[in-house]
Amino acid sequence: MDLFEDKSAESNAPEFTVSQLTGSVKKTLEGAFGRVRVRGEVGRVVQARSGHIYYDIKDDRNVVACNTWKGQVAGLGVIPEEGLELIVTGKLSTFGPQSKYNINVDSIEVAGAGALMAMLEKRKKALAAEGLFAPERKKPIPYLPENIGVVTSPSGAVIRDILHRLRDRFPRKVLVWPVAVQGANCAPEVARAIDGFNALTPGGALPRPDLLIVARGGGSIEDLWGFNEEIVARAAAASEIPLISAVGHETDTMLIDFVSDQRAPTPTAAAELAVPVRLELLGWADQQGVRLRHALATSVQWRKQRLSDLSRALPQPEALTSTARQRLDFAAEKLPQVLMSVIAKKRLKLAEAPLRRGLLARGVQQDRRRLTDLSSRLGPALDRQTKLERERLQRLHVRAPDLAVAQARYDGAAQRLSVAATAQHAERKARLTSLDRLRETLGYRETLKRGYAVVRGDGALVTSQAAAKTAKTLEIEFADGRMTVGGKAKSGGVKPSGDDQGSLF
Repeated sequence: MDLFEDKSAESNAPEFTVSQLTGSVKKTLEGAFGRVRVRGEVGRVVQARSGHIYYDIKDDRNVVACNTWKGQVAGLGVIPEEGLELIVTGKLSTFGPQSKYNINVDSIEVAGAGALMAMLEKRKKALAAEGLFAPERKKPIPYLPENIGVVTSPSGAVIRDILHRLRDRFPRKVLVWPVAVQGANCAPEVARAIDGFNALTPGGALPRPDLLIVARGGGSIEDLWGFNEEIVARAAAASEIPLISAVGHETDTMLIDFVSDQRAPTPTAAAELAVPVRLELLGWADQQGVRLRHALATSVQWRKQRLSDLSRALPQPEALTSTARQRLDFAAEKLPQVLMSVIAKKRLKLAEAPLRRGLLARGVQQDRRRLTDLSSRLGPALDRQTKLERERLQRLHVRAPDLAVAQARYDGAAQRLSVAATAQHAERKARLTSLDRLRETLGYRETLKRGYAVVRGDGALVTSQAAAKTAKTLEIEFADGRMTVGGKAKSGGVKPSGDDQGSLF
């Protein structure tokens, strides 16, 4: 009986479907707690393809599931990472399909600066081990860049301070790449801006900057945390354009400061590092011009004095050229005699040249015999050629008129060849006669006719008195004959060929 009563009491309880039960639990849980703030260590983190983030918050005994929808990610101050201690704020709810409760997080705070510093030190050690902080990797900042790229927020005071400082010091072209300077979008947008400036083509429609400035004003470590992200540090280290980091105040040190080529304590200081003061540069240029003109004038004056000192040590131009002038006058006086002597020697040498009429006659006779031989051989050769051609034409069944034409052509060729040979022979004969007349004109015999004589001693040509005295016999050739004269004896017979004569000496 008691058993029956128990069952009857249970049957009076309301029945719920699964969905009704989970919905009732969800309403009760959300109504009792609403928005909550939970502190704990981040466990596993899952970044879904849809953009949602799923992660766990845990302590030493329990775990709470958390999620942040894609539209809420941009509002997070810090992206959750495994091992980071955070304070998450959101709405407590349930997830019926898995009978779980979770927190829909829309705000994240770092639980303490110590946790952030520990994570920052971990990143610094990893990047330093890769050599991204090495001094030899840092590029020099250009002295006067033509174009400057600035990565910052376009609506903050930072860009106005930079533009104002550049305008005061040395106006330059400035390209601004607008980015978010805090929040979850800060790191990816800054990294894309650095890569985008480096991707510009030098000399293109949008000029590629010669220098980059990544700038942001001061703030809390959470506000500046985007510049400590690894993606920003790697983009700055990979930049081919020299980069100046100017994030926060002078006491703030971000991870980008270690990989940049130059760190500026403030954005205004970054503008001062980027360009020199125009008025100071103009003053320096004027000062250098004055120094250069002074140095040039001093150098010219010194060289002028040096030249003057050297010129006093030089001899007079007349003294340098007097000896040469005397040698020239002496040579000018001797020149006619030397020329006459050379001409006489050349004439004698030409007179004794082996060119003789008999030799020329023999050459002409040999050419005439060779020409006669060729002429005698030409007729039979033409006859044989004609006969062979006639036979060939007959074999080819050539008609008689064609054969007569061929015979006439060969006869004409033979006649022309004979005429050419005769003309060539006459031309050579006339040329030989002309050369012989020229030889006679240039020969020494023509000179003998003008009253000169050729003296030979012992068969050799005598050109001096000493040679004549030492010769045993002398032979004198005149235009009309030769005569022999005694040699060494002071008195002796002078006789033409075979006749006794008195002594010439």
